[in-house]
Amino acid sequence: MKSSFLTIVVLLSFVVGWVIYEFMIPEFVKEGGPLVVALIAISLMIVTLTIERILSLRKAQGRENLATFLRKVQQAVHAGDVDGAIAMCDKQRGSLASVIASGLRRYKEVEGTDDRKFAMDEVKQAIEEATLLEVPILERNLVALSTIASIATMVGLLGTVLGMIKAFSAFSEGGTPDAAQLSTGISEALINTAGGIAGAIMAIIAYNYFTTKVDGFTYMIDEASQSIVDTLASRRAHNATPATATR
Repeated sequence: MKSSFLTIVVLLSFVVGWVIYEFMIPEFVKEGGPLVVALIAISLMIVTLTIERILSLRKAQGRENLATFLRKVQQAVHAGDVDGAIAMCDKQRGSLASVIASGLRRYKEVEGTDDRKFAMDEVKQAIEEATLLEVPILERNLVALSTIASIATMVGLLGTVLGMIKAFSAFSEGGTPDAAQLSTGISEALINTAGGIAGAIMAIIAYNYFTTKVDGFTYMIDEASQSIVDTLASRRAHNATPATATR
């Protein structure tokens, strides 16, 4: 699914980039040569992946405000209403809700065991497994953004070199250089340089922004999950105390 999405984005970006190059950009930009199509396609890829990441991370947060959701789940777990907390997670959806729900469901499965440490270890393992499944979804396409940043720089550099070769070829025949050829070569070099740098800047900003967002979200998942585990362990210990005292 991921590779198919990226393949479609790449192909459509080049098609749309060619259309923009042929019919929509000013003539002086066309002086950058065919590589301008690649630079336009790269810009379109960056915009598309940025929009996709924004929508995906928004979906990963779930329906309700995360702080409000966590408070309600914490209250339900503290009150012993594990089924109610699971129902809240199912309603909330998103990565955090999915991880917490996995831990709570595992707790329901081992709730009857007398070994408290075993029960809590099972809950922690369920949470860790769910987190390992959610993190790749949060980090999806970030490698693509990083790769595009490098490619944009290289494409811009390639255009610069080709433009300078064309410019210096104006001197190759000796005598008075061809001013038109010299001007065209310099224009091609500068346009590709500007396009490559602009694409790289956009991709690097997007990559760093989303990396920071994912790191913060992952940290929140870890903290919230640990809080739920501590609450479950505390409640289980509290419920076990009267039985111990009776013995």
